[in-house]
Amino acid sequence: MKKPTVSSVGFYFFYYIAVMKNIHFAFIIFVLSYQAWSQDTAFTEQDTLRGSITPERAWWDLNYYHLDIQVFPKTKFIKGKNTVRYTVIDTAKELQIDLQTPLLLTKAIQNGQELKIRHHGNAHFISLVEDQKIGTTKEVTVYYEGNPREAVNAPWDGGFSWKKDKNGNDFIATSCQGLGASAWWPNKDHMYDEVDSMDISVRIPDHLMNVSNGRLIRIDKHDDHTLTTHWQIKNPINNYGINVNIGDYVSFSEVYNGEKGPLDMTYYVLRDNLEKAKIQFKDATRMMEAFEHWFGPYPFYEDGYKLVEVPYLGMEHQSSVTYGNQYENGYLGRDLSGSGWGLKFDFIIIHESGHEWFANNITNKDIADMWIHESFTAYSESLFVDYFYGKEAASAYATGTRKNILNDRPIIGHYHVNKSGSGDMYYKGANMLHTLRQIVNDDERWRQILRGLNKTFYHQTVTTQEIENYLSKEIGLDLQGFFDQYLRSVNIPVFEYHIQNKELKYRWANTVDNFAMPLKIMSEKSTWLYPTTQWQTTPINSDTIKINKDFYITVKMIDE
Repeated sequence: MKKPTVSSVGFYFFYYIAVMKNIHFAFIIFVLSYQAWSQDTAFTEQDTLRGSITPERAWWDLNYYHLDIQVFPKTKFIKGKNTVRYTVIDTAKELQIDLQTPLLLTKAIQNGQELKIRHHGNAHFISLVEDQKIGTTKEVTVYYEGNPREAVNAPWDGGFSWKKDKNGNDFIATSCQGLGASAWWPNKDHMYDEVDSMDISVRIPDHLMNVSNGRLIRIDKHDDHTLTTHWQIKNPINNYGINVNIGDYVSFSEVYNGEKGPLDMTYYVLRDNLEKAKIQFKDATRMMEAFEHWFGPYPFYEDGYKLVEVPYLGMEHQSSVTYGNQYENGYLGRDLSGSGWGLKFDFIIIHESGHEWFANNITNKDIADMWIHESFTAYSESLFVDYFYGKEAASAYATGTRKNILNDRPIIGHYHVNKSGSGDMYYKGANMLHTLRQIVNDDERWRQILRGLNKTFYHQTVTTQEIENYLSKEIGLDLQGFFDQYLRSVNIPVFEYHIQNKELKYRWANTVDNFAMPLKIMSEKSTWLYPTTQWQTTPINSDTIKINKDFYITVKMIDE
């Protein structure tokens, strides 16, 4: 990941002005911050080693991790080991483990034998001595230490956040989407292969608490005034979803009666914020009710759901969603849609939890397809509004977010080099999906399509093509041109029309070659048109028409 072009000082200055004065500008700065790490650059060999399925990755299927580390807050130092269990699926001589500088991979052990490591930047190639027979299960333990990269602007420019709470206690958290989990622990750092299960052991000073993913199994106390928390994850999990959160935490919990039965929902907050959290976090069960309705059962009942306070805005860490929205509704107290509906909920609770379905349950194989995470989750915000406040409110919210769209470059990024596309994957992508809902024109059918996505691709890594094919099949239309338009170009379709002598002449303009999308209009009655890039005509009994605003298009009346 390249260093942001927006300086941290400049970012926070503009961010302060934005929050105090204008939320639209705040979101633009948010997008600029995102763009800083996703911008186009000249790609290097290290980009390929990070972003592609190399031969040293392809031959083994990841099964299990045990990450066992100690964190030293005073020196911002970490050390530990990761036990990697895998199944051999092809012949091999080397195994690739990723760990980013300045951390050091110091040793690799298999069955008691130390192995030779060939270090190449952030990729480390372990020479294997044992016969790696196809179908067998093996383990290798890698040891590491150092001062990990410190987050400049978490979570977009992530790493370790080393902060203090207002009482002077250490307040520490990890975040690493885009940057990669190898920024702070050694692993197979590519999205295509998720670990099936995992244990996380974290040793810290004994006056603090660590919260990680999954369920807390036990806490071991040691004679040197430290303790170790042991967390267990039973479901597949993506690398960047793993987290460590350390602070003077207190907790409270509840049991939610969900679609798959009782679901444990636990909340970890700084001691002084307990009472505020008991009020603000009521949005968590509202979220669960709405999203189970739209998307199907919460995907990780076995691991429970947690909301954990952190010293940055928040992130979608699986079963350990992080929160830093200052106990305010909206996005730090502002409405990203400008409709008023965005102040009816806590943005971070809703958005980051929406990622449990899109990012954690359904995960992109390549970060170029990160729109699958962000478009569906940004769209989930309007579906939350729909569930509690109605369809018109959801429409106002979704269409209101269009002012945040830049149309600077395509939503899909560059494949095999760990490079995502435009930040428009949030609200351009959301409005693309909102447009699809209009095309389906049946809200219950649309809901079943969304639920079917989470069932069909349950706990899977996917490609854009798989999602496109599923939606085309379920909607019953060839949507290739539709997706080419919204995902692979920066042009917004223009509906051009002319009315004369009760005849409507119309076509699509500013489109890709194969674009064809039905459009709902109102004249005397509601009518579906099927425009192409060629002029068509149809009789109408009116001198004016009204275009359904829920379609993300531009409308242009042509004078002839």
